[in-house]
Order: sequence, then C-alpha cells, then structure tokens
Amino acid sequence: MADDHPLGNRVGDMRSILTEDPQTWDILWKQKVTPWDSGEIQPPLRQVVESGEIPFTKGGRALVPGCGRGYDTIYLASALGHDTIGLDASATAVEAANQLAQSSSLDLDLVSKIHFEVADFFKYEVPEDRKFDLIYDYTFFVAIPPSKRSLWGSQINSLIKPGGYLITLMFPHVPVHDPQPYAAGPPFYSNFTSYEEVLRVGGSEWEVVLNKIPDDDTLLDVHKGKDRIVVWKRTA
Repeated sequence: MADDHPLGNRVGDMRSILTEDPQTWDILWKQKVTPWDSGEIQPPLRQVVESGEIPFTKGGRALVPGCGRGYDTIYLASALGHDTIGLDASATAVEAANQLAQSSSLDLDLVSKIHFEVADFFKYEVPEDRKFDLIYDYTFFVAIPPSKRSLWGSQINSLIKPGGYLITLMFPHVPVHDPQPYAAGPPFYSNFTSYEEVLRVGGSEWEVVLNKIPDDDTLLDVHKGKDRIVVWKRTA
C-alpha cells in the first residue's frame, strides 16, 4: 500500500498516472507529483565520490539517465570535472534542471560542462570516441518494468567505455527473497541480483569495486534501511 511506502502517500498518485509511455513522466512533473525528488543529491553519492575509495577519472565524460531536476548532473560536473549530460524523457524536468543550473551561481567553466537533454535513454547513441567514463543511476533502473530491464543492461554496456564506472544507488534495495515489499517499489523493486543479471548480458564483464549498505545515520530519513550503493567497473 502507498501508506507503507518509504516515499509516502504521493506514490499512489504517481502510480495512477504512470504507464510505459515515457511521456507520462512529463505529466508527473507538470502536476508536481515527484515523490522521488528530495531536493538534493543523495549522501551516498557524495560519500563515494569524495572518500577517495575509487580512483574515478577526472575531466572525462559522465551520464545521468533520468536526471530529473539535475542535482546529480551538476554535482558530478563540479566534483569530478566531467563533461556531464543529464537525460530525461520529461521536457518539464529538463526545464527545471536548466533553471536550477542557472540559479546556482556556478562559474562559467563549470556551466560549460553541464548539459541537459530531453531524450529517450534507450535510443540514445554516442560515437565510440564519446563513450562515458561514468554513469550514475539513482531511481532510474527502478522506474523500468522488470520485463524491460535487459534493455537497460544492453544500453549501459553500449554507452560506457571499457574501464569506465557505473554507480548504482539502489533504492529501495530489498532482499532477494522478498522482491516486492511495497507492491511495486518506486515504482518497481530492485536488489543487487536484478542489476547484476542484466549488466552481464552479451558477455560484458564487470568488477564490483564497492558494495556497501550505508549507515542509517548518514542517510536522509526516507532512505534509512532502504539504500545500497554499488560501484561497478567495466573490465571488458
């Protein structure tokens, strides 16, 4: 039931609007039904980038599918110096992201590294020499119907370069033996296995370089007991 969902009662409103048509995300943004939008980047992303645990490339290229208001896109450009692209199917979300970037008093060099595009992630293409050093997925994977998750895996593999990193902040992360604790997740459930299965399709090879359940006291309240952050490195 929506009342039991970590994102609260508005999840019911979201599910009543959302279909497999990507344009329904724009309806949600226009009606301000965005329960996933916490108003800031998630602490686990900041922690993994700033801890120095992972030797992320600096000054490369990054992608944030389902970027929403753009907090993560702006942050990755700022923290890693990446030329960073935020994609969203919703034109309203991209407009909000551009407004946020313009209102954030960013210096001109940083602004030049931040790009927002209205695009279908599953049809997005880049040439071989423009593939990404880093992709960050937070609440994008769980917005995809489980029957179509293999398409996510194929597309991630087509967009990231060998040696590149994928950061997956899994929310809500649920045990494999209890796959649907909220009837559908936000809007679907996830666990480590569901990501792993689709990333390794087609013979792609990935090394898990970080796999961590963050301490509750480091998380926003709604995420306590629900987050898992995994960093994958594409090895082949």
